[in-house]
Amino acid sequence: MTKTNIPEKGAIIQRDLETFSILPHIPGGFADPALLRKIADVAEKYGAKFVKLTGAQRIAIIGIHEEDLDKAWAEFTDRSKAIGLTIRSIQMCPGTRSCKRAKQDSPGLGFALDKEFYGKPAPAKFKMGVSGCSNCCSDPWMKDIGFFGTDTGFTAVAGGKGGGTPKLGREIAHDLTADQAIALARKTIAFYRENGKAPERLGATIERVGFDTFINAVL
Repeated sequence: MTKTNIPEKGAIIQRDLETFSILPHIPGGFADPALLRKIADVAEKYGAKFVKLTGAQRIAIIGIHEEDLDKAWAEFTDRSKAIGLTIRSIQMCPGTRSCKRAKQDSPGLGFALDKEFYGKPAPAKFKMGVSGCSNCCSDPWMKDIGFFGTDTGFTAVAGGKGGGTPKLGREIAHDLTADQAIALARKTIAFYRENGKAPERLGATIERVGFDTFINAVL
C-alpha cells in the first residue's frame, strides 16, 4: 500500500513514497546553536538523506523511515507539529532587533502569534507573515493574514496566497499596536473557521462571502 503523509506524526511523504520529512518547530527561523546541533544529530542518527532550509523558515530533515518517526521526534523538547489543515509557521524578519530599515519589532509580534496559533486547526492551511517595514521581506502580502511595520504601527493585509494561483492580499487596517494585531488575527481566524470551506484559503472565503462581510466581522 502506498504511504501518505502522517499529520499526527508531523511527517510528509517523500518522492520515493517510502521515507518522510519532519520539520522541527523553529519559530520565525530563529534557532540557537543547541537546536542546530540537535537537528544535525537527529539527521545523522536516523540516516536522513539531507536537511533542507525551507521557505517557511524551518529546517526539514528529509529521508526518515516510518519506524523511526516517533523516536526522531522524541529527541526534541518542542514536538509541536503543523502540517495538513493547520495554521503553519509564522514567517518573520529580524525587525528592530537587528535590521537598520525596520520600523517595528516584527519578531515580538511574530512570536506572540506563533505561541497562540501555531499548529492549531483551520479549514485549510493558513499562513501568516510579519515584517518590520514595508520592504516586506517575510511576504505578508502573500499570506492569509500579514502585518508590516510603519512609523506609526503595523499595517494588516488579508487574503493573500502563493502557489499555482497566487493572490495579493488587501489592506484591512493601519497603525495597529502588537496587541491590536493579535486581536485582529484572532478575529480573522475565527471568521475563517466559521465560514471557510476546505480546500479554499481565506482569500477565496472572503471572495465567496464578500469583502464587506469579512471587514464587518473582524474590525
